[in-house]
Amino acid sequence: MKIVHFSWEYPPVIYGGLGTFATEITKKQVEFDHDVTVLSLNKDNVLGTSDQIDGVEIYRPKTLEMSKPFYLCADHELRSWGPYFKFFSDVLSYNLMSASKLVNGLVRKNGRTFDIVDAHDWLGIMAGMVVKKELNLPLIFHVHSTEVGRSIGRGSHTIKDIEYEGGQVADCIITVSNAMADELLKLGFPQDKIRSCWNGVDPQKYDPARVSKEERLAVRRSYGVQDHETLLFFIGRLVTVKGIDKLVQAMPLVLKEFPTTKLLILGIGDMEHELQSLADGLGIHDQVIMRKEFVNEQERIRHYAAADVVVLPSLYEPFGIVCTEALSMQKPTVVGARGTNGMREQVIPSGEKQCGIHINPFEPKDIAWGIIQVLQSPDKGVQWGINGRQRVLDEFNWDAVTKRTLAIYKEFMR
Repeated sequence: MKIVHFSWEYPPVIYGGLGTFATEITKKQVEFDHDVTVLSLNKDNVLGTSDQIDGVEIYRPKTLEMSKPFYLCADHELRSWGPYFKFFSDVLSYNLMSASKLVNGLVRKNGRTFDIVDAHDWLGIMAGMVVKKELNLPLIFHVHSTEVGRSIGRGSHTIKDIEYEGGQVADCIITVSNAMADELLKLGFPQDKIRSCWNGVDPQKYDPARVSKEERLAVRRSYGVQDHETLLFFIGRLVTVKGIDKLVQAMPLVLKEFPTTKLLILGIGDMEHELQSLADGLGIHDQVIMRKEFVNEQERIRHYAAADVVVLPSLYEPFGIVCTEALSMQKPTVVGARGTNGMREQVIPSGEKQCGIHINPFEPKDIAWGIIQVLQSPDKGVQWGINGRQRVLDEFNWDAVTKRTLAIYKEFMR
């Protein structure tokens, strides 16, 4: 197949799970002998406009500064975005330039042909809709999250409308978990178009055996964590939906039972100052360590290896690749399991194959309970880690994800 992806995120521009997925799935599709073309964001227009990485053909058309004319056409809601309106303008410009590059440049000018289009989230679906109309190609709408979920029921009606219309126009809607499929049904997306396909990780890369004891200790000591202390680890964006404030609120209850516990928070986001103030107010400044930056993949892997328990109390998490990474790194994992949360599909909370604990992420007491369950039974925690890695090897590797994705593509080929 000749596959086109519209993905706002692609190396070197990756912010979260969408970018990780797009990177890995396209690389694997090439390994499976398909021709893959990606049209992605040219952040600040400083990147090359064409590239090739791991056999993937990449185009990054330069966007145009169109904030002023777009603003003149915008409704009251979009105008209320204030300085963030430029982001919306950049998204529109990216979609316009990318669709034009494919339709007018690659196809009509250069005579290229393509078989299917995979547009990722609202950030790419507008280009996908244009291409379907112009070239009559089957369109996959890959929904990694929704505006309703990201905003905890609020959000932009414009983005909601874009997502909804994308679902109506697309031939197929692929989403990342059964929980997300249920959410899409509630939002009125056509049931007959929806297919679920989990994300994955590379278990050879996310392998605890590849991180030496010296490297693990070096990470711990860089944060002042002693050998006898227990290190809890959270990684992700510091935003409300990740439940990180609830985790900080849970820490006094954990420390009451296990006083030599420390929590390492790694990430960036709008809640940085709020979380620091919360820890200070609870009198646990020394037990809550914050590193406010985005680290590269190898650094992330070393941090998983250094941790004793990974805690991810998301209020909303369509899939949660960080959970899959933690499982692959053989760590017992405590995850949010209420509402739309794909992590509950990854983590088995009981029985012979248990690999972690499910908690109510809205309740600090329940988060503390989940952490304490692991700390009270360190031998069980070790076995849960082993079980988690085996689950990744069986279900959440990129070969399995790619085969499932390609099978869905073929179902909707013309």
